[in-house]
Amino acid sequence: MYVDPRGPRFGAVLTSVVLAVVLITASGWLLAAQAVVFGLGAFAGLRYAPYGVLFRLLARPRLAPPAELEAQAPPRFAQGVGFAFAAVGAVGYLNGVTALGVVATAFALGAAFLNAAFDFCLGCEVHLRLVRLFGRSVVRYVPKSEINSADAAQVKEKAYA
Repeated sequence: MYVDPRGPRFGAVLTSVVLAVVLITASGWLLAAQAVVFGLGAFAGLRYAPYGVLFRLLARPRLAPPAELEAQAPPRFAQGVGFAFAAVGAVGYLNGVTALGVVATAFALGAAFLNAAFDFCLGCEVHLRLVRLFGRSVVRYVPKSEINSADAAQVKEKAYA
């Protein structure tokens, strides 16, 4: 499965705002809600992630087709990492261990901000390195020229086997 790479970046912008608000307000419940958002993206798929739905409904219709597509697995892995940090942070905030909440939220915010501001998905890069470590082929992006070619099915099959 492939996704428009602008979708996860759009989600990272919204996530950065939510996580900054969590750090300002120390709201464990808001961080728990963000953990749910991460969890839906990681476990149900990016298609069902709330920020992905907003991107498809509000932003994507106004944009030109993407220049390339991205394999779904790296951003889903990143959502899983975000889920872990948000869950740990929410537990910290809600149980009075504010330092744990702040540190976990700050790490998640750092990763989300890297993606939002610089298009560098830290979780995606970790995923790709783990995939390489286990000896699987790695292709994160599939250029538009290859998507539209006669061999598109083979490209997609090889891209993330």
